[in-house]
Amino acid sequence: MTDDWIERGKDVLDIEMEALASVRNSLGPSFVAAVHMLAACTGRVVITGIGKSGLVGRKIAATLSSTGTPAFFLHPVEGAHGDLGSIRGGDVVIAISYSGRTEELNAILPSLRSLGARVIAITSGLHSPLAALSDLLIDCTVPREACPMNLAPTSSTTVALALGDALAVCLMDIKAFTAKDFRRYHPGGSLGRHLSLSVTDLMRTEALPLTDDSVSFGEALRVLDKGGYGTVLLTDGCRRLTGILTDGDIRRVLCRGTADFDQAAARLMTRSPLYAQTAMSVAELVDMMEQKAITVLPVVNDDGTVAGIVHMHDLLGKGRIHFSGINFSESPW
Repeated sequence: MTDDWIERGKDVLDIEMEALASVRNSLGPSFVAAVHMLAACTGRVVITGIGKSGLVGRKIAATLSSTGTPAFFLHPVEGAHGDLGSIRGGDVVIAISYSGRTEELNAILPSLRSLGARVIAITSGLHSPLAALSDLLIDCTVPREACPMNLAPTSSTTVALALGDALAVCLMDIKAFTAKDFRRYHPGGSLGRHLSLSVTDLMRTEALPLTDDSVSFGEALRVLDKGGYGTVLLTDGCRRLTGILTDGDIRRVLCRGTADFDQAAARLMTRSPLYAQTAMSVAELVDMMEQKAITVLPVVNDDGTVAGIVHMHDLLGKGRIHFSGINFSESPW
C-alpha cells in the first residue's frame, strides 16, 4: 500500500510538472510586456484574487515586497467595500482567476481602472470578462488539474504561483537586486541576521587546503584532492597568500597536454587571486562572489596571511554551516 501512495504522489507531481512545462513553453510577448509594465510602475503592485487564487496572490505579493517591488494583496470583496481607497494612479494590478469569470473579482476591475491602475490578468480565460477588462493577459492554461475529478485547483494554482515567482525574479534582475538589498528588507529574519554576520563567523579555519608555493604540481594536486574545496591555497614561508590552483586550472592543464607533476606548482597557479578580507560582511562577500561567478574564496588577514576559506553554500546557508567552529546542520531558513 505504501508503494501505491508513492506512485500516486508521483502521478500528481508529474501532472503538475506537465502543467508547468506547458505554460513555460507558451510564454511570449505578453509576459515580457508584463515585466516591463511592472518595472515601470510608479506606484505599487496590487495582487487580487479570491479563493485559492487569493491565497496564491498573497504569496506573490509577499515575494514581490521582499525582493524590491512594493506590493500588497487586495481582497476583491473588501475592495468593493471601501478598500479601493488604497489604490492610486500609477499602481499596477495583477488579477488572478483561472476561469476569468470570478464575479467578485471582475466587479471591482472597472473601478480599479477608473482610479488609474493598469491591470495584468493571469488567467486561462482568454475571452473572459477578466480578459476584456485587462491591459495584458498572461495565459496560465494547464492541460489538466491533478485532482482526479479535474476540478480542485491544483496544477492551475501551482502554475499561477510559479508565474508570480517568474515575474518577481525578472524584476530582481532589472533592478539589480542584491543580497545586501535582501538584508535591508529582512532585518528581523534569520536570513537577514545571517547576511549581516562577519565573514569570520562563517569561514572554515581547520583542515584548510593550504600548502607552500614551493611544492610540486603533483603535491599541490594531492592537497587539492584531500581538501574537498576544489581549490588549493598556495602561500609563502610566512603563510601569506601568493596564489591558488583550482579544479578548472587543472582541467585546462590536462586538456593542453602540458601536465608535468614534478614542475613547481607556482608556475601554474593564479597569482594575486581574488580573496575575502576578515572585516567583510557576509552580504558584501555574497555580492562579490555572485558578480565574479565563483563559489570558493580564501580569507586573508590585514597582513595578507591566510585566515580561512569560505564556500558560497556556507554563506547562503545551504547544507551544513559552521559558525565559529560550531557545526549546525539546519539551514537558516
